[in-house]
Amino acid sequence: MKFLIHAFFIILLVLVTFFGLGPVLFADGVIQERIWTAAVVVALYVLLAFLYSRAIKWIKNK
Repeated sequence: MKFLIHAFFIILLVLVTFFGLGPVLFADGVIQERIWTAAVVVALYVLLAFLYSRAIKWIKNK
């Protein structure tokens, strides 16, 4: 079970990195578009980190 939780969150982080940071780095739009995209990507990283820590605590208490 622990392995599945780790694998799931690693896959999610890789997907957010690939599909989130790519548009930020290679966007040809205005700077405001890049800033909004970067803010969403950072928010997703924070959310995933929070959920990952809660999942690990839940597995340890189980």
